[in-house]
Amino acid sequence: MATIQLEQVEKKFGEVYAVKPLDLTIGDGEFVVLLGPSGCGKTTTLRMISGLEAVSRGEIRIGGRNVTWAHPADRDIAFVFQLFALYPHMTVWQNIAFTLQAQSVSGDETKRRVAEVARLLQIEHLLNLRPRGLSGGDRQRVALARALVRRPAAFLMDEPLGALDADFRNVMRAEIKRLHLAQHATTVYVTHDQIEAMALGDRIVVMSAAEVQQVGTPADVYYNPANLFVARFIGSPGMNLVEGIYTNGAIQLPGGNRFPVPEQWRNEMTSGLGEDGRIVVGFRPEAVTVNDVGALAARVYADDLYGAYSMLHLSLDGENPETVIHARADRNADYPIDTPLRFDLDPRQVRFFNPKSQRAIPVGALNLEAARV
Repeated sequence: MATIQLEQVEKKFGEVYAVKPLDLTIGDGEFVVLLGPSGCGKTTTLRMISGLEAVSRGEIRIGGRNVTWAHPADRDIAFVFQLFALYPHMTVWQNIAFTLQAQSVSGDETKRRVAEVARLLQIEHLLNLRPRGLSGGDRQRVALARALVRRPAAFLMDEPLGALDADFRNVMRAEIKRLHLAQHATTVYVTHDQIEAMALGDRIVVMSAAEVQQVGTPADVYYNPANLFVARFIGSPGMNLVEGIYTNGAIQLPGGNRFPVPEQWRNEMTSGLGEDGRIVVGFRPEAVTVNDVGALAARVYADDLYGAYSMLHLSLDGENPETVIHARADRNADYPIDTPLRFDLDPRQVRFFNPKSQRAIPVGALNLEAARV
């Protein structure tokens, strides 16, 4: 396996950026996910790494070797596509072995490696079948086997589970994770599915509008989003974002609610405020605790049962949908629409953003015992 380095790599079509200048290092054996909405530049980035797309500027290194202008076949990478791209006239065994045969690997070695990867992916019973007789999940296993059998320096995967239904996606997600842990293979994985990204990645590169918004572990991008885009995009639903005004040690929120700011945060937080003291308060649904004596008030806007829990949609300001927040609650609790209730926020899970720059306002870790609100 090998380290992948992108140094000021960019892609332009005329004057339009498909990928703005990008610096990224993917460590040896690391699983990095490129995540973002359609058109953000993630697939173009993957194609530049593979050599299927020429860079406009910058340098790409794989295993310390400059491959910026190398042919895809000379980069020692394996590509797994969203569409399985299997040869329909060949058996599964022939599909897997084809790359090795094209590289003039000996017959005995080819048989050994095909048998090994088939056993790893549990498709030994499929080797004599043709692709048209396989389910979508089995076809994707064959596509993965064809990539794995080469033992390349890096694996590049472009939404490999996008064509599968929900059940197969869950199964194959677990398979890919298991394979990565077993082989410790350097992997770059593209998806628009944040659940996939959170489940698979050692690190996530969140992209939007042709540029990187944040690079971090799944926990980093979930709990500490760098800006409002990441806060909204990561999570299902995304982070609650409520605009308020900071004054006299507290943030005034819609509906007459007031969130006291711990004293140890105030100096750092106020330095990042927007005009007129405006600030965006962010918190995840699980940071909300519904109780009878909470400091904040709302009305039930809607209630969705997710099975293990309920997702309450709470309006802070009457019927205004712009002030609706999401709170995770006990699935057995009954919350009819328009029911008034009270709740508290765990201050350790509250984040702040400048409404103009949309960037996070960094504050130190909160010691609840020392905090005075």
